[in-house]
Parts: sequence; structure tokens; C-alpha cells
Amino acid sequence: MTNEGRRRRAGGERREEVLDIVVEVLARRGYQQTRFKDVSEASSVAVSTLQGYFGSREDMLIEALHRATEREVATMERESRDIDDPWQRLVWLIDRGISTPVPVWRMLMEFWTAAAHDAELRRNSLDLQARYRQPLTAAIEHGRDKGDFTLRHEPAAVVDVVVAALDGLLYPRVLEQPRPDSDGFRHVLLDQLASTLGVRS
Repeated sequence: MTNEGRRRRAGGERREEVLDIVVEVLARRGYQQTRFKDVSEASSVAVSTLQGYFGSREDMLIEALHRATEREVATMERESRDIDDPWQRLVWLIDRGISTPVPVWRMLMEFWTAAAHDAELRRNSLDLQARYRQPLTAAIEHGRDKGDFTLRHEPAAVVDVVVAALDGLLYPRVLEQPRPDSDGFRHVLLDQLASTLGVRS
């Protein structure tokens, strides 16, 4: 079933409000532990109404995962476009990644875990991954074209390293395990990126 097929029209604005509550409950309880009953208690909407809005529990949760991840990517795309200086744009994107709130990290972890068992989510994750990378790639290419950067590697390879570094923060943060100091991590990553890109002061 496609994601469009999972989205039902019944409910209008109230359904959209409830979907935001599903996102909150899902971030708190996790994919496996979130039930209609939990969402009903959080939203004061009857289980039968939720079934009318979303169909199955799985459809409700997958639509919530789509909504949460899409929202984060759209914010990155929109806000980074307003920064003309390519280096400052990269710094903003990296700072955004480092300071990602734990509930958003948790949603991403739940998304990837669910995608391992859902073909539609796996396909969607490829699109989200490409969109997540695009602002980073665009900033690097913009700096190269302006002459601000002297690239030693292809933009895609540089973005691979940046995304891998940022993704590496996810699990220790969500699991509340020892993790890198944010300031130290930031300084090392930016220093290495400036060197790799040949950033001109």
C-alpha cells in the first residue's frame, strides 16, 4: 500500500491535529509500544474514531513517521536557502544537525527501524535521504562555483562523511549513553570540513 493510500480524508483539521499527537506519542513510546489506546488517551479521541481516521494501527504509525521526518527535512530545505554565504550555510546545517532535539532523533531511529520491515518506508527513506543531503551538496557546489572553496574531493563524498558523522550522534543521544561533547565534536568536524573544502578566510 502506498503512503497516499494510507492517508484517509475523513476528519479534516481534527484529524491533522490528532496526527500531531500520534507523532508525540510515537516519539515517547516507540513504534512497537504505541497503540490506538495510547493515542486515544493522549488526544481524548475514541479508538473507533481513530480507526476511522487512519484504518489500521500500522497505517496510523507509518503516516506519523512520514509526517515527522518530512517536517524536519522541509525545515532544513527552507531555512538553509536563506543563507547566501556557502560556508555559513554549511555551518548552519551542521549546527542544526548537532542540536537536533532528542524527540526528532528518536523519530528518525523509529523510522529507520520500521523501514527495515516495511518496503514502502524503505523507498520513502531513500527519498528523504536524498533530500537531507541536497542542502549540504548545494552549499558545497555553491562555494565551489563562487571560488570560495577549492575542493579536494567530490561533493558527494564530502557529504557522505558529514552525514555519517551527524548520524553517529543519534544512538548514544537517544539511548542516553556517553556521547561526544557537542562543542568539541563541532569544532573538529568544521575544522576537517574547512580543510577538505579549501575554505578561503
